[in-house]
Amino acid sequence: MNSPHPRILDVLDLEYIDRDIYRGRVIPTSLGRTFGGQVAAQSLVAATRTVGPEFSVHSLHGYFVAGGDPDEPTVFLVDRIRDGRSFVSRHIKAMQNGKAIFVMQASFHVRTDEGPEHSDQMRAVPDPESIPVDAAVSRETIKNLMKEWNEWDIRIVPPEMYEHNKYSPSQQVVWFRSKSRLPDDETLHICTLAYMSDMTLLSSALVPHADVRVQEASLDHALWFLRPFRADEWLLYDQVSPSAHAGRALTHGRIFNQQGDLVAVVTQEGLTRDLAPGAHVLPPRKNAEKES
Repeated sequence: MNSPHPRILDVLDLEYIDRDIYRGRVIPTSLGRTFGGQVAAQSLVAATRTVGPEFSVHSLHGYFVAGGDPDEPTVFLVDRIRDGRSFVSRHIKAMQNGKAIFVMQASFHVRTDEGPEHSDQMRAVPDPESIPVDAAVSRETIKNLMKEWNEWDIRIVPPEMYEHNKYSPSQQVVWFRSKSRLPDDETLHICTLAYMSDMTLLSSALVPHADVRVQEASLDHALWFLRPFRADEWLLYDQVSPSAHAGRALTHGRIFNQQGDLVAVVTQEGLTRDLAPGAHVLPPRKNAEKES
């Protein structure tokens, strides 16, 4: 079922306040804190508003410094660090109630440069349409988030359906796309992928720890955009976790289009702290009693 107006368009529709100052609206959510992919995508939108059309974002590096309040709008402050002929740099600070919740550095590159080319190959996996929508998901956190992400078609490939890298201790493969057709705007698809890239990635660190209950939160996020793509067409998110230690897990993902082209690479560190008995897997929604 296609929504006539995908919610992601509301997420990415920032209000202009003043030069290099933008505000994101409150987005209805069942989560107790603002989804990290949302604030990252909105920060990137703010940055793109300050560069010329000849530049395209090629990388971003962000830190989640505090949990966002989903009932409050977020203000984005853009600092024009550098305007060069080939590269442009921006620093973005996401603010709520006078405090930073997220900071990001974004770099833009002209579209006309050329050079040598090579790329990783996509691992052999089943076509997304052959994977049931309700394929078994073992972790409670992901089950809850699937309800939050009902705008997206997300299909976790069962582990028995692809060859595993014996040198990677924890791995997960996910097909995903927007269920709705999105406008033909390259920048919109890039910012949409910034939102999507925070989906399911941290859970790849917990594949071999299915019975362990942890507090999960994104700590930092880096993303490189390599080739053109559409976020409303199938993308394969090939995820691994090289290490988990001391309550933190490092995760890494390569994103391919269905033709096997590597379009983006993601690296994220997240909190994977053991939960105390009786603690919530996800933060409870504020005023949940009133909303139920």
